[in-house]
Amino acid sequence: MFELKDKVALITGANGGLGDKIARTLHAQGAALALTDCRTNNMEKLKSELGSNVEFFVADLTNADSITQLVKDVEEKFGRIDILVNNAGLTKDNLFIRMSDEDWQLVLDVNLTAGFKLAKAAVRGMMKRRFGRIIGIASVVGVTGNAGQANYSASKAGMIAMNKCLAQEVGSRGITVNSIAPGFIRTPMTDVLPDDVKAALLAKIPEAKLGEAQDIANVVAFLASDEAQYITGQTININGGMAMI
Repeated sequence: MFELKDKVALITGANGGLGDKIARTLHAQGAALALTDCRTNNMEKLKSELGSNVEFFVADLTNADSITQLVKDVEEKFGRIDILVNNAGLTKDNLFIRMSDEDWQLVLDVNLTAGFKLAKAAVRGMMKRRFGRIIGIASVVGVTGNAGQANYSASKAGMIAMNKCLAQEVGSRGITVNSIAPGFIRTPMTDVLPDDVKAALLAKIPEAKLGEAQDIANVVAFLASDEAQYITGQTININGGMAMI
C-alpha cells in the first residue's frame, strides 16, 4: 500500500519538523527525495540517516530565479519530479491594524507565491509524462481564520483555492492536486507553552490532544500514491475535530 518506488519527490521546507517527517515517510515508501530549504543545519544529518536516493538543495523561495533554478537542478539530478510537496511556510503574526506591509508580503511570498511558481515549473514535466502529485500543506486557519494571523491565514486560504483551480486544469493529464490543512500539531514550540495555554488549546479539540507530524506525513504518502489517483481538488483536514469542515 502507498508504494512510491521509482517516484521522485521534491519537498520544500524539509529542514523543519514537519518536512523532516514527510521526507522520512516518503523515503520509507520508496521515493527518491529532493529536499530543499533556505537553511542546511539538519539536512546533512537527514541525508546521512536516510542513505541512498536523497539530495538536498538550498533555495531562497522569495526569489523567482532561485525557484526556477531549483526545479532545473532537481530535474537534472533525478530526471523528473513526480511529487511536489509545497510544505515551506513561515509566520509573521500581528494584529491586523499593526501588521506591516513587509510582513504581509513576506508571508504571502513564501507561503503562497513560491508554491505557485514551483507548481507552475514542475507541472510541465508532469503533463508530458501524464502523471503527477502536487500536495500543499495549508492550515486550518486558511478555512477558519485566526486573530493576529491575517497574512498567514490569507496565504493558506490562497493555497487551497489555487490548488482547486490547478486540479481542474490538469486532472485529465493524470495529475492530482490536493491540500492538507493541519490543526494544532505538537512541535518543540508547542512543547514549551505554559500549561494554561495548552489547556485552552486542548479544550477546543474533541480528541483532547495535539496532532503529531506523523499524522500529516501519513496523509501526504497516501495522496502521493496510486491508491489516491481518484482524489483531486480536495482539502484534507487533520485537526482532531477542532474544526469539522
